[in-house]
Formats: sequence, structure tokens, C-alpha cells
Amino acid sequence: MFAIDSLLVKIALIGVIGIGAQWVAWRTNKPAIALMLVAGILAGPVLGLIDPVRDFGALREPMIKLAVAVILFEGGLSLKFRELRQAGTAVFMLVFIGVPVGWALGTAAAYYGAGLPFELAALFGGVMVVTGPTVIAPMLRSLNIAPRVKNMLKWEGIVNDPIGALLAVGIYSYITHGGADANSVSIVTDVIAASVLAILMGGAAGFLLTWAFPRGWVPEYLKAPVLLTTVIAVFVLSDLIMHETGLITVTVMGVVMANRETYSTRSLQRFKEDLTVVLVSGVFIILSATLNWDVVKNFQFRFLIFLLLLLFVVRPLTIMTALLFTRIPLKERLFVAWIAPRGIVAVAVTGLFALRLTDYGVPGAEALVPLGFGVVIATIFAHGFTAATFARWLGLDQGKGDGVLLVGANSWTIAFAQFVKEQDRGVMIADASKFALRRARRAEIRVYHGDILDEVHEDAIDMGQYQQLIAATDNDSYNALVCGELAPEIGHDRVSRIAGEATGASQRLGRVFTIGGTTIDTQLDRLHAGWTFGRTRITEKFPYADFVARMKASGGDSLMVVKASGDLAIFSTRHRPTVEAGDTVWTFVPPDDPKARREAKESPAAA
Repeated sequence: MFAIDSLLVKIALIGVIGIGAQWVAWRTNKPAIALMLVAGILAGPVLGLIDPVRDFGALREPMIKLAVAVILFEGGLSLKFRELRQAGTAVFMLVFIGVPVGWALGTAAAYYGAGLPFELAALFGGVMVVTGPTVIAPMLRSLNIAPRVKNMLKWEGIVNDPIGALLAVGIYSYITHGGADANSVSIVTDVIAASVLAILMGGAAGFLLTWAFPRGWVPEYLKAPVLLTTVIAVFVLSDLIMHETGLITVTVMGVVMANRETYSTRSLQRFKEDLTVVLVSGVFIILSATLNWDVVKNFQFRFLIFLLLLLFVVRPLTIMTALLFTRIPLKERLFVAWIAPRGIVAVAVTGLFALRLTDYGVPGAEALVPLGFGVVIATIFAHGFTAATFARWLGLDQGKGDGVLLVGANSWTIAFAQFVKEQDRGVMIADASKFALRRARRAEIRVYHGDILDEVHEDAIDMGQYQQLIAATDNDSYNALVCGELAPEIGHDRVSRIAGEATGASQRLGRVFTIGGTTIDTQLDRLHAGWTFGRTRITEKFPYADFVARMKASGGDSLMVVKASGDLAIFSTRHRPTVEAGDTVWTFVPPDDPKARREAKESPAAA
């Protein structure tokens, strides 16, 4: 039997706790970063199940650094230059104006508020300019706000992460090379040179892989392993040149690969996203479990002054100054000014330099660790639990996505879209044919002209607005391809297709819309024969069993059920959602005359 102190048990426990916290966050709609932080503290200092310092020893720091490298690379892989069409100026100002302003204000707050010596205050102020993908990404995932605001926060978090670390490197070099007697010009030159070299290494690695992958130099089954190995290798190589420059290298590598074609972008990105979720969970649990009672005891009351200054003075002034001359609306500036949770990089870099400076004999360096943890805990809880409420208060919250996205413009999808619109729900029809969309536009239905599989659709379609996607073109293979490609992004339970042909093979390919798998040709014929869309409310007096009996008699189709909570669920050949009193079923039924009803009942596709 395994002992509870077995390292294998501890590793499994970290995974279970981290992923479990993310699952609970998804089920309860609570901020995942806050729940992971609480879970780590409970597993670490409270219950003593995990002690990363004791359990991993010297491996803890390299494990965290490599995990952060992969996380930052994945963050860079999500940075598409086309996102800058709306937020480019704002991102530029947040980096080139916001960083120095935030550094100066953070240094002043640490010096006057926390009482740190000026050199340590400058180092800590540099670290505090970071937010980072490990905390921003889980938070943005739970918010339904405008893409421009998301892009500003995402780009700022990913780009500023290595910059903040490098600021700390520069101040550390200044302190350890003699303080005021140090050659500041030489230190700045070294940092800039190392940064430029890191950028070149990251760019070269990204270009090399995007050149090799499309040309068949790497087989498909090795692309993900080669990519992961390359990320780790260039990170370590750059970090050997100068500490923390590896963060720049992997970020630049990710950005280069994000904006060049690899012909395996989707599969590689899914792999990196899945890996990142695991790494974020594990690293967060390890870092929060590292918090011990000695660190808590070293937290001084005056640090609260610094936290208040950081939350209510430093961040708001930084953002409002950086975005002062942009066209970003005031409510969006206010939201960005409030959202700045700190996470892995802040704690890891602070802990690293605190240890080195303490060994070097710098007075007050031991205060950096409790102060760093204090910032992480305060910002995660303050921003994590108030982001959604603040977005609603500012009018930025777009609400819970309750719409339907239809792929393929034809008479049936246009009629169904009109019905969905009448139910006060969002609806959009996407089609590559401009001509096919003309009727939809005349019906005042929102349309998207283009291939839904083209990555550029991400700029025009906010997928968070739609609960269900139905592929309903006359090409069954294309419908299956749409569902297969978009299911990992939207959710397999939210993607279905109308069958293009009534064959057994067609029925086996994924979720086919309606219980009988009615084909699009049959639905079009029914529409021309006078079939109409309707809705039926299930009550205690008219239970679902009676509804099913009525539908069998009429030969109509059950399409979707609107739950009492407002959620949409589809009927498919493989899935019949639970229908209870208070739910409403959307239907497609024949005209109310005996002959038509009899013909519909005899139809093999009736359900």
C-alpha cells in the first residue's frame, strides 16, 4: 500500500485537487483562480497534506519555472495580430506607458506604504506590473464581455509578464553589484542585450517550426512532442544567458507561431490548452500550499496599506494614465483599471529574488515573500469575485449566451431563425454564399458572410453568445466537419447537425439534430408543405408523456427544450434531454388538417 507521504500520492493529489477546483468553479460559476488558491491553502498549511518544500525539495523551482514557460508560450500562441485591429492602440499604451507608470507608482507604494527599502521597493514594484495568463485566462473564461476588453487584458497580461520579471532582474543586478556604486548603464545594457537575444531566439524557433511543419519535416504524431520539447529547450537556453529572459523567448515564440500557418494549428493549440489547464492547476496548488505559518506571521499590518494603495490607487492611476488619449470608452477603461489579479509569475519571481537577496544579506528581503503572497491573495479574491458584478454594473456584461448559431442559409434555417428571434433569443446564420444570405438579411436576421471554419470568424462572431450551433447546409460532410472542428471550442453537447442524407453512416457521425435524424431535404419539403414552428409548455396538468403522445399522433419533430433556467438543449438521434414541468419544447409540426397529419405520421422520419 502507498503511504500518505509517498511522492507519487502527493503528485496525484495535486492533480486531483487542482482539476477538482476548476470543475467546482465551472459548476458553481465561481472564479477558478480563487477556488484553486483556497484548495491549495487547505491542502498545504491547513491540513498538511502537501508541503512542496519538503516533498519536492530542489526540484520545486525548476518544475514551476518550466510550467510557467509552457503556460506563457500557450498564452503567446493565443495572441493573434488581427485582435489588435480594435485594441492595438490600447495594448501599445498599456505596455509602453502603463509599465513605467505602474512601476513608478508601485515602487512609491511599496516604499511609503509597505516600508520597504527603496531598492527592494523598486524590485517589488517591477514585479507588480505583471498580471499574467495563469490568472487572467481563467477569469476571462467566466466573463461574457466585449472582445476588445478581453483582448486588452489578455495582451497586457501575457506581454507584461516577462517585462515585469526583467525589471526585477535589472534591480537585482543593481543591488548585488554595489547599489549606488554599480554601473547602471552597464546593467541596463546587459538586460537590453539579453532581451534582444531572447526575442531573436524565440522568433527563430517559431519561424523554424512553422517552416518545418507544413513541409512534412515532422510527422503529425510528433508535432506536439517536438513543439513542447522546443519550448522547454529555448526557455532553458535563454534563461542560462540571463535569468528570466526565457519568459520573453517562449512568449515571442508563441506569438510568431500564432500568426504563421502550420496546417496543424487547431490540433496543436488544443494540446497546449489542455496541457496548460493541468499545469495552471498544479502550479497554483503547489504555490498556495507553499504558504506556511512562518510566512503568515511575517505579514505586517502596514502591508495592508500597500495592498489598499495597489488596488485603489496604483492600478487605476496606471490604466487611466496609459489610456488617457485613446478612444477606449470610459466604462471599458474603468473595468480594465480594476482587473489586475497577480498569480504564478508574481509569487515565483518574488520568492526567487527574496531567497537570493536574503542569502546576499540585504536587510528587509525576507518581507518580500509574505508581501508577495498577500498581493496574490488580495487581488485574486478582490478581482475574481467582483469582476462579473463590476462588468454588469458598468453595462459591459453581455449576459449569458442564450442564442442559436445556424450554419447554412436556406428556407428552413431562415424560418427557424425567425422563430428563435420571436422567442427573444439571439440568432445568427452563417454562410459562405453572399447570395444565400440575401433572404436572411431581408428578414432582419443577423448574418455572417464567410466560412465558419475560417479562424477570422473569431473577430466577427462572439461564440459565447450562442448556446447551440446547428450545421444545416445541404452538404452532410461539411456539416460533420463543422461539428468536429468546433465541438472542442463550444462543447460537444452544444454542437449538432441536420443530416444531409438518411443513411446509417450519416446517423453515426456525431449528434444528428431531431430524434428521427430528419434530413434537410425533408425539412425543406415539410416547410413548403405548410409545416410551422411552435412551442409547448410542459406543466403538471400536461406532462411530458402527454406531449410525446401528441407528437407521435401528429408526426411532428421535437427540436429543442428550453429549461426553466433558460438553458437550451437539443433533441438528437442519440440524446433526449430531460423534460420537466416548467420547461418549454420547441417543435416543427404539420398543418392542422387530418390528411396532412396522416401523411406526416406515415413518414419514416417522423418523431
